[in-house]
Amino acid sequence: QVQLVESGGGLVQAGGSLRLSCASSGRTFSAYHVGWFRQAPGKEREFVAAITWTGDYTYLTNSVKGRFTISRDTAKNAVYLQMNRLEPGDTAVYYCAARERQRLGDWGTPRLYAYWGQGTQVTVSS
Repeated sequence: QVQLVESGGGLVQAGGSLRLSCASSGRTFSAYHVGWFRQAPGKEREFVAAITWTGDYTYLTNSVKGRFTISRDTAKNAVYLQMNRLEPGDTAVYYCAARERQRLGDWGTPRLYAYWGQGTQVTVSS
C-alpha cells in the first residue's frame, strides 16, 4: 500500500515560489509514476505535472511550463513540485498521486492513479 503525504503549501504573493513535497509513508513508491494535480474551488481537478518512475521523463501542463518543475529523489522516497513565478490562478489544493509503472501515457487522467494524498493548500495573493 502506498500512502502519500503532501507538504509545503501555504500563502504566497504573486511572483513568489513554493516547493511542494510528496512523501510515501508506507511502501516505497520509487517504482511508481507520480503526478501532481490541483483543484480550485468550483472547478474540476486538473493535471499539473508528472514524472516517470525512473525520473527520466517529466510532463507539465502548458499553463505551468517554464514556471514549475517536477523532480524526484529516490533516496528520500519523495517527489517535489517546485513552483516559481506563482500567479493567483495557481491557487488550489494540490494533490500528489501515484500509478503503476506498467502503463505509460495519459498522464493527465486521474482515474489511472491508484493512490492519492490528502492535498495541500496553495494560495497566491495578488
